[in-house]
Amino acid sequence: MNDEHSQTALMAAAARAAHLVVDRAPFIFEDTLAEALLGDRAEELIGYHRAYGEHLILSGVRAQVTTRSRYTELRLAELAGLGMRQYVILGAGLDTFANRSPLAREVTVFEVDHPATQRWKRGLLAAAGLAPQDGPVFVETDFEADDLVERLVAQGFDPAAPALVSWLGVSMYLTAQAVGTTLTAVGRLAPGSELVMEYALPPALCDETATAFGQTAMAAAAERGEPWLSFFTPEKLSATLAEHSLTVAEHVGQREVADPESWLSNERLLPPENCRLVRAVVPAPAA
Repeated sequence: MNDEHSQTALMAAAARAAHLVVDRAPFIFEDTLAEALLGDRAEELIGYHRAYGEHLILSGVRAQVTTRSRYTELRLAELAGLGMRQYVILGAGLDTFANRSPLAREVTVFEVDHPATQRWKRGLLAAAGLAPQDGPVFVETDFEADDLVERLVAQGFDPAAPALVSWLGVSMYLTAQAVGTTLTAVGRLAPGSELVMEYALPPALCDETATAFGQTAMAAAAERGEPWLSFFTPEKLSATLAEHSLTVAEHVGQREVADPESWLSNERLLPPENCRLVRAVVPAPAA
């Protein structure tokens, strides 16, 4: 990542914003603030989707970012209804949940990211008039070096209370060692905590569409200085999660997340399925 900000975070926000412009209702996910957060880059970035929205990469990115956000925020709503009050977003980038969702008033939102990315985001929030008076709690972290739980606790996180941890669009950019370090930290959280993690499939498990998307996306990310470094089969990731005291609840593909009506009204929106989601739980200690 460069010294200013994550280009990947910028592209993801642009795709969420563009979904409401170039695709049709019923939408998969409605990020109503992403366009405002893009500021003076909004017209340019959304314009690419307007002009070339059917392109495999642009269509695939819109499907990827909207399905993963939809799944995670629906799960958060379920858990908040059961009393969970902490939401941790790892690699938050330009996530707008804390500014956008009424649910943010019921939970404490901890946004964890690289210091440079957070400085950039704070500036964009202020420029758009979106900086909230209360939260999110920004937690500056180097995923390769810092103790995640220590960093969270230093910012008011309660390690004795369960949390939902969102880890979307991040693991593929980290080394296997860094992924393991983060999973160790999540496995130390209170029983009942959950992790929603997006992960990249090995090329051998991808169909023709996913392979074409993945090759182009990985080449573009590498050119931006953000190469993909980690890949998992569902079986390998399940075993890795178990090694870090996490029990898999389900693996989910992008197409499974949205309602059939959303795909029918957006038949040109093709989820590439080179990435999947896994939801895992910190179990209660054995009796």
